[in-house]
Amino acid sequence: MVKQSRNTKQKELIKNELDSINTFFSAEELHSRVKKKDETIGIATIYRYINELKGKGEVFSYVCDRRNIYSKGQKSHCHFMCEKTGKIIHFEINNLDFLKNKIPGSIKSFQLEVKGICRECQE
Repeated sequence: MVKQSRNTKQKELIKNELDSINTFFSAEELHSRVKKKDETIGIATIYRYINELKGKGEVFSYVCDRRNIYSKGQKSHCHFMCEKTGKIIHFEINNLDFLKNKIPGSIKSFQLEVKGICRECQE
């Protein structure tokens, strides 16, 4: 039997704040935004709510700079990390045709981390 989640004022406040976010976000960023409206909401409440949404397929998680980040939709997440400075540069890939014959299924989203030396450090 699936445990039914109950709606609370805190969840409603978190949901409303989450509805205004259209980019990747961290639990800490969401907590900071929510805390401005209700100082009693703790970071554990944010993590529980995010995990609940992940379980329902309403939030998706990715790893960026060894931290979990989240999005409300299945998005692709790509970044280049400079090995000299540690600087992270996000970029987009719109076409994965080169992988079609290698993947035994259909691609819905992906995460890609590329490491190397950035242009600035090469100069």
